[in-house]
Amino acid sequence: MRNMSHDHTRVQEFFAARAADWDSRFPDDAPAYAAAVAALNLRQGDRVLDAGCGTGRALTPLRAAVGPAGVVMGADLTSAMLQAAVRAGRDRDGRLLRTDVAALPLRSASLDAVFAAGLVAHLPEPGTNLRELARVVRVGGLLALFHPLGRATLAARQGRRLTPDDLRAEPNLRPLLAGSGWRMTSYVDEDDRFLALAVREG
Repeated sequence: MRNMSHDHTRVQEFFAARAADWDSRFPDDAPAYAAAVAALNLRQGDRVLDAGCGTGRALTPLRAAVGPAGVVMGADLTSAMLQAAVRAGRDRDGRLLRTDVAALPLRSASLDAVFAAGLVAHLPEPGTNLRELARVVRVGGLLALFHPLGRATLAARQGRRLTPDDLRAEPNLRPLLAGSGWRMTSYVDEDDRFLALAVREG
């Protein structure tokens, strides 16, 4: 079993060092985020969490989707990322929580959906962590695992090769989700988008 505190420290250090200029490094991602949020088919009044929200780029389209009667929350482990979200004014679109997605301060079955951009690769215990996301979502609620780049494009940008053990590969992700309370309903891995949708099983 991995040392979870070490993993948390490593993740926090990685993102804290990049928080200040994160949005300026990826200025063209907004339409991809909006399209991924649209795929959740959220309704007015829904309750949704952006898990691992970073600088909160999904909060504005999530707020637009659920309307003023809905609830939008963004959870992240890294203070610097949440501070960047506040500087960008995105705290107006959702309540920001500095918390670990492995232990969310939320009631069971209290949400209609979870949106997670780039999260899976940073989870220290993916099965356990996805099960925690399932805990806070009602039966029939949805999960969107998103990245504005497909796996191959992202790997090339990072100077690495795709390997068969990549958690986001469909043959790995489908059973991982199934063992964590989710049933994958769609999977897209294109150059300019990764999006896996899943429904909370009863």
